[in-house]
Amino acid sequence: MGFRKDFLWGGAIAAHQAEGAWDVDGKGVSIADVMTAGDNVTKTPRRITRGVLEGEDYPNHKAIDFYYHYKEDLKLCAEMGFKSFRTSIAWTRIYPNGDDEQPNEAGLKFYDEMFDTMKELGIEPVITLSHFEMPYNLAAKYNGFMDRRCIGFFERFARTCFARYKGKVKYWMTFNEINNQAEWRAMGAHHMVQEGAVLVNEGDDMEAMMYESAHNELVASALAVKAAHEIDPDAMVGCMIGMNGVYPATPNPADVLNAQQAMHQKYYFVEVHARGHYPSHMLKKFERKGYDFIKEGDAEILEAGKVDYIGFSYYMSFATQFTGRFGDTYDFSEEDYVRNTYLKASDWGWQIDPIGLRWVLNWFNDRFELPMMIVENGFGAYDKVIDRTEEGYMIDDQYRIDYLSAHIAAMRDAVNYDGVDLLGYQMWAPIDIVSASTGEYDKRYGFIYVNENNAHTGDFSRDKKKSFFWYKNVIATNGEEL
Repeated sequence: MGFRKDFLWGGAIAAHQAEGAWDVDGKGVSIADVMTAGDNVTKTPRRITRGVLEGEDYPNHKAIDFYYHYKEDLKLCAEMGFKSFRTSIAWTRIYPNGDDEQPNEAGLKFYDEMFDTMKELGIEPVITLSHFEMPYNLAAKYNGFMDRRCIGFFERFARTCFARYKGKVKYWMTFNEINNQAEWRAMGAHHMVQEGAVLVNEGDDMEAMMYESAHNELVASALAVKAAHEIDPDAMVGCMIGMNGVYPATPNPADVLNAQQAMHQKYYFVEVHARGHYPSHMLKKFERKGYDFIKEGDAEILEAGKVDYIGFSYYMSFATQFTGRFGDTYDFSEEDYVRNTYLKASDWGWQIDPIGLRWVLNWFNDRFELPMMIVENGFGAYDKVIDRTEEGYMIDDQYRIDYLSAHIAAMRDAVNYDGVDLLGYQMWAPIDIVSASTGEYDKRYGFIYVNENNAHTGDFSRDKKKSFFWYKNVIATNGEEL
């Protein structure tokens, strides 16, 4: 009973939210570099600008300066006992414009040194190829994955990374939270730019654009998986799904069917990744809408590029209630979401549902029978600095400990009672970073405090929180003591 002896305890970040050094050593401009800061207090959303504009606040340009602090930060992770560390390779460090013929050696060398540091510390790298960091040039010149040429650009980037880091990186993932763009009505433009670098203009058919660009990403992912297996037979390549299970708000059959339709819309991506083909309900939808973007040979590529494991994030669950807005089709819209009154929520409105993590682990396991890895799970909060305690911390983040311990207990039950094959757990994020959704510093997730804030008055020094010592004991006891 309990987690496997080689369980990959660790934490996860993304290059664009941590590294900074946005124009250093030949790095090009990424989609993340044109996203402005937002603010939860004033309800100011992030904006996506057409290029880097003077006078705008782009927090990803500096982030937490991980580019220059990574050795110090990884040592702190090793002090907690980390067995793994998930991050991403910034595409524009390797191919600054995305369509370059040759890679940037300075960028390749940076990750060589980072992965070597991890190995020296006994930490296994878990690496995402594309984590909302597509080259801006590919968006401006090709409209991102709306153009099938970007499939080839991504495959070239992936092959370069697999060949360069063979023997250093075993665990890979292709596109981070590739399915976020499925909620195109609520967050479509933002997620479509983040994920596929698709620049949406007024009057565009966002639904059609989402499905077409997502299809091209799925083809690119399959080609990358195939390439990895050719270049490094020991490599394991997974998908990365943003997983937030959808419950029916009531036992009303209409609500139940509406929730099922929501799961269809949000998670057909993992069906393609894991089974190598589209589920029938999506093919029927494409037929009804007259979509013809699936080209000759794509089916064979998808079949040949099935993933080795399912990586996913989990932060919350949703509930949905049928409104009839699409007649008697029971189709889902994000407007159908309702508040789940059985759950509490964070300051950002994210519903807290530890039991839901066990539910989604079983949802994946029942359908695909593949190993899984939780590669994001965390609690964003406003942390308050206090006088240093005798234990050595200046942040008493018991609320974070409570959240994480409840979720780890749920995943432990999924392993012990349900037989789920779980490879590891990388919480989000072991060190405070820039929030992807709001562009804030003040939304903090980490065990390690970074002295920077929304007003940019910090010095970027690092300090340990109460949760640092708690997680160290969790890892030391392999999840037995929470």
